Amino acid sequence: MPTLKVPRAATLNDVAREAGVSRMTASRSLSNPGVVAQETIEKVRKAVEATGYIPNLVAGGFKSKRSLLIAGLVPAVSVAQFLPTLQSMTQVLDRAGYQLILGQSGYDHSREEPLLHTMIGRRPDGIIITGLVHSAAARARLQKVGIPVVETWDLTDHPVDMVVGFSHIKVGSAIAGFFLARGYKHLAIATGDDHRGALRREGFLAACGREVPTAMVPAPSSMELGRRALSEVLAQDPRVEAIYCSSDQLAQGVMAEALARGLRVPGDLAVCGFGNADFAAHSQPSLTTVDVDGAGIGKLAAEMIIARCNDQPISKSIVDVGFQIVERQSTAAPG
Repeated sequence: MPTLKVPRAATLNDVAREAGVSRMTASRSLSNPGVVAQETIEKVRKAVEATGYIPNLVAGGFKSKRSLLIAGLVPAVSVAQFLPTLQSMTQVLDRAGYQLILGQSGYDHSREEPLLHTMIGRRPDGIIITGLVHSAAARARLQKVGIPVVETWDLTDHPVDMVVGFSHIKVGSAIAGFFLARGYKHLAIATGDDHRGALRREGFLAACGREVPTAMVPAPSSMELGRRALSEVLAQDPRVEAIYCSSDQLAQGVMAEALARGLRVPGDLAVCGFGNADFAAHSQPSLTTVDVDGAGIGKLAAEMIIARCNDQPISKSIVDVGFQIVERQSTAAPG
């Protein structure tokens, strides 16, 4: 049986030969076209197309000490709340010539340190993290290597480097105050088991001044988990008349379970979500929720990383983008 030969990848020498120029000229045409005649650049461009040559960006990065890669760490790319952040971040980075590579922690803090270790090993120019760095060892290493870091979707007075986000404790407190101001007395919480969800619950309970029925479900949340969560809180207290959900998907499941039980929303049960997902304004009833400028977070984080990569000053290393409660039909005051 004949041995199959693996095709050899085209090299810069192949490009130079095809273009009829020296290897140095071919290299300059690709890496520093401003010093090469336009006619030569066009020859080299056609030679690249003809040979299928792919420049070695890693090797180029060693020479310039710049990789043009930004590493991003997210709990899960499938979570709708984070998509506007990733989209705006990618757009801003792309316009500046940077590429974003992503790692997923899966809401598991034990994966944070090895993921960051792997990312640092790729020599990115910067790192953008969804949430705060919880591992003391990871914080220490990030500060030691000196790579610009932006933590997002949370807030702290002591970031690893920079932070763009908001206070989850204040979100929880604001939602509890919102319910209480509208006359609801028997409150409950349906929350994911992630760190940010726990902070919002902490703020909610502080504003209530007491414990309330709570259903804690695995993150990321879903409609199915929302239905289960409502069953759990009603089992704890059948008088529950208002429930805060740590995501709009969870809230959607709560409303579905309420409908299945013959409960009216908001007549028998008021529901508030978090994230202001696209469907929130169009569900029946429309969903009261907490709106956070996720796209703005992504844009600011990317701009701060780019500035630091180019040794430019930033106006603030801690940026609070705030939040707002968007009141809709699902929380109409009880009659």
